[in-house]
Amino acid sequence: MKFFVDTADVKEIQELAATGLLDGVTTNPSLIAKSGRPFLDVIKEICAIVDGPVSAEVTATDHATMMREADKLSKLAKNVCIKVPLTVDGLKTCKALSSNGIPVNVTLCFSAAQALLAAKAGATFISPFVGRLDDIGQDGMELIADIIAIYSAYPNLKTEVLVASIRHPIHVVAAAKMGADVATLPPAVLKQMFHHPLTDKGLSAFLADWAKTGQSVL
Repeated sequence: MKFFVDTADVKEIQELAATGLLDGVTTNPSLIAKSGRPFLDVIKEICAIVDGPVSAEVTATDHATMMREADKLSKLAKNVCIKVPLTVDGLKTCKALSSNGIPVNVTLCFSAAQALLAAKAGATFISPFVGRLDDIGQDGMELIADIIAIYSAYPNLKTEVLVASIRHPIHVVAAAKMGADVATLPPAVLKQMFHHPLTDKGLSAFLADWAKTGQSVL
C-alpha cells in the first residue's frame, strides 16, 4: 500500500518525507485555505519535496474552465496530478485529461457506482471518503470493499483505489487488508501509526538494562 499525506502544510510534508515512507501528497481547496498561502506557490513547493504524485484540485465547476485550470496546474511540475470532483463535468474533464496522458484523481466519491464511472473515464485514482460516510451512519469501509471487488472483476480498469477521509489507523489497516492501493492520511494519523505503548515500554526497559552494563557502542 502506498501512503500519501493529506495536507498543504509544507513543514509537515518535509518532516514525513524525511522518513522515506511517503509516496505522494493530496491537497484540496480547504487545506490550501488553511495554509494561508498562494495556491500555486504551495503546489510547486510540495512537488519539489516529493517525487510521487501531488494532487492539485481544480476549483471550477464547468468543464471548459476545469480544462483551463488543469492546463495551468499540470505545467507547475511533472508530478502534478489533477484532482477533479465526481460530477458530470468533472468526469468529462477526467476523460479528456487522461486521454492525453495527464494523471487524474477523482475525488468526493461516495458510491461504488460513482467509482465505476470514474474508472470508465480513465481516472488514475478514485478517492472514496470513508470517514464522511461513517459520520452519517454508513460503513465507509464497505464502500472500499465494493469498489475493489468491481475493479478486480475488470482487469482492463487501471484506476487505483485511494482511500480518503481517513480518521484513524484502523481505517488504514482495514483498507490494506482489502487490498486498497493507496491511503491518504492526515499527518496526525500517519504519526499515530508509528506508536504503540508496548513499543515505548519495551524500549525503555532495553535502554535501562543497557545503561546498567556501562557500555557504549561508539
